[in-house]
Amino acid sequence: MHYWVRATASDFSGAIPQPRSGHTAVPIGKSKIVPECTGNGSDGQVGPSPRAFHVAVAIDCHMFIFGGRSGNRRLSDFWVLDADIWQWSELTSFGDLPSSRDFSAAAAIGNKKTVMYGGWDGKKWLSDLYILDTISLEWTELSVTGSPPPPRCGHTATMVEKRLLVFGGRGGGGPIMSDLWALKGLIEEENETPRWTQLKLPGQVPSPRCGHTITSGGHYLLLFGGHGTGGWLSRYYIYCNDCIVLDRLSAQWKRLAIGNEPPAARAYHSLTKIGPLYLLFGGFDGKLTYGDIWWPVPEGDPVANRFIESPPKNVPDSKDMAAENMQSAFKPNLMILDESEDKEFFELGSRLTGESVSSGEQGLTNQTIEILRDHWRTTTPTANCADNILQLILGISSGCRANNGSDIQSIDSWLSRKEDYKFYHLKNVSRLRIDDIPKLLAEYKRILPEQNTSGPTAGLE
Repeated sequence: MHYWVRATASDFSGAIPQPRSGHTAVPIGKSKIVPECTGNGSDGQVGPSPRAFHVAVAIDCHMFIFGGRSGNRRLSDFWVLDADIWQWSELTSFGDLPSSRDFSAAAAIGNKKTVMYGGWDGKKWLSDLYILDTISLEWTELSVTGSPPPPRCGHTATMVEKRLLVFGGRGGGGPIMSDLWALKGLIEEENETPRWTQLKLPGQVPSPRCGHTITSGGHYLLLFGGHGTGGWLSRYYIYCNDCIVLDRLSAQWKRLAIGNEPPAARAYHSLTKIGPLYLLFGGFDGKLTYGDIWWPVPEGDPVANRFIESPPKNVPDSKDMAAENMQSAFKPNLMILDESEDKEFFELGSRLTGESVSSGEQGLTNQTIEILRDHWRTTTPTANCADNILQLILGISSGCRANNGSDIQSIDSWLSRKEDYKFYHLKNVSRLRIDDIPKLLAEYKRILPEQNTSGPTAGLE
């Protein structure tokens, strides 16, 4: 049995990092404090520019980073941090660098080389494989025999003794995967030809996901988090907070038994092994960016006793998320009107009762309030406003296809003006989320004036 234990301020010295996702966290030696860094870059900057979804690998006292994303720009710069003197250096003159990319994955090969696989360059999913010699600082693209894994991004790459294991990620065309691949032949002393092999292991195989972490520890690998989708046509991500172990001795997947509520589901976090412990930090769940810190520990560990004595509540606080997320999640800027001051309320009441209602007629006002309350109590989901608007929008798109018949050019022209239209695959209001409603209303207001007044408007009056 394992427990998730929320870290406290007493576990660390110094300031805790701000909430973030898409970051990297790698242990370098036994250092505990990172001071202000110095350095030099090709453009005079001290260190790498701010970025996310890059790769970072530690070799001895050096951390090598490559690529990532800054805003909408994908990067291909290559930096090293010397943790002995805390100085960054940009490495630009040691052969051809890999192409710019984000959502790649990399791992250390012993204490001299690193391997990087896949990613996304903004146009296509990648399946190239690069080896970095950290002594000569040269990159080499590696040719591999055997059927390679499909191109992907958002996957993990983990060295286990002599093999690189690649799991999951988003593949070419968009599907999220749960396949596991092994690459052997990366150790020069073994004299093996590099070759990919797909592994199909028994047990509780993780669901398809990307943005997860896999961290090596002893005879097992620990997988946490990530996100999948609700199906092929679904536009919703399903975020995970499960822990699954790949047991190297039995060569099978096992779900880790957890004795308490795990951290909130998330992806693009970091899970780092520090001595005998694992440290979970940050991540993103589609709405919130986290800054909470957790230890997953086995029963009997002194840290686990902290949970047993005082179980923490798994509720985000002001230190867990960015200020703007906090404001939107807990302090909505709503103006609440009394019913007697709500003009739209009385307009709707007038239509339902068939009489003109105003706030000055108290008896009729009270009657109208009761009628409206009964109306909303008995209204079925298919009769409510959101569903009516959704069906109207779907009707308009269907009407355009019907009116244009086989005129494909006209259809394409109409669709091109709706390039940000996001509701084609929805069948009814049950698939809508609360934050979809403003987008739905905005879409309705935008497309309605373009239609003929005789178009499909039933149900809005």
